[in-house]
Amino acid sequence: MNKLEATIAAIGGTDKGAAEAARLRQATLTKPQGSLGRLENLSIQIAGIQSRADPSVDPGAIFVMAGDHGVCAEGVSAYPPEVTGEMVLNFVAGGAAINVLGARAGARVIVADVGVAADFDSTIPIYHKKIARGTKNMALEPAMTREEAIRSVEAGIEVFEAEFAAQPFGIAATGDMGIGNTTPSSTMASVFTSHSVTKLVGRGTGIGDEALERKIGVIEKALALHKPNAADPLGVLAAVGGFEIGALAGVILASAAHRVPVLIDGYISGAAALLAKALSPHSVEYMIASHLSGDAGHGIMLDSLGLEPLLDLGMRLGEGTGAALAMMLCSAACKVLNEMATFESAGVRKE
Repeated sequence: MNKLEATIAAIGGTDKGAAEAARLRQATLTKPQGSLGRLENLSIQIAGIQSRADPSVDPGAIFVMAGDHGVCAEGVSAYPPEVTGEMVLNFVAGGAAINVLGARAGARVIVADVGVAADFDSTIPIYHKKIARGTKNMALEPAMTREEAIRSVEAGIEVFEAEFAAQPFGIAATGDMGIGNTTPSSTMASVFTSHSVTKLVGRGTGIGDEALERKIGVIEKALALHKPNAADPLGVLAAVGGFEIGALAGVILASAAHRVPVLIDGYISGAAALLAKALSPHSVEYMIASHLSGDAGHGIMLDSLGLEPLLDLGMRLGEGTGAALAMMLCSAACKVLNEMATFESAGVRKE
């Protein structure tokens, strides 16, 4: 088996016994049962994922995968592709929103170049996993070969496993950087959810009406050209995807294989989650939707995954920023489960 096949084979269901033990403990804590709402359910889910009744998600790790897109040649983004490489350097320098929010969450930010159309010095502290200098223009030809699609998913698995082996973490989060990447994300989402392009496509980085219509036309053209089939997930990624989307799916699959909860960030991460679910249906049991993106169509993605977002702040930056905020909620949920007194230990009457 290759790494992707081995990872998928290692993914099973979550531990129902551990989840039930956490549920029973929640019922003994000094509060009316269910009074902490979704925080209680969150701790129970994490207990089942980690296969332990006393789950802990500290510390966390945020995986930011970066890649460029040939479809930018069609004028689908408000920013030039060069921004992708510039933002990677900004992440390394600690100047991006994800650096600020990641530090607040007590999580380390891991950056990987899986397909940026720029070259980075080998001494820069990122994972150098470049598959190609950006994808091809999906409006004219497949975005990548099938072999490159597999390599992109495996790149995400490799980065996850290297970090986990070097310094284990209790929770993972997905983040992205790639100018133009809402276009392949929308295209993949249309295939996996069977919803129309017009319902899924948003303004991304803030394009105007004319560019939005052009973006919709480009996606419809690509779908008509390649006819991607949801039953062939790697074929969908190869035809209309992105290297960073594939790598994020790899992070999600690796999280599931290692029984680590994974926070799904926004729109791009949603497309990666759809891909991961298509590759391994059990993987969705390990996903936690961090927030509802301000991008149109993200709610459709989450509905298709069967996930309910923890936050709704109108955010649409990506980078893992929504996931970093939700990471703090996951930590709080576990601490409540583990550190609150029970009625018996506190000498408080339950009735």
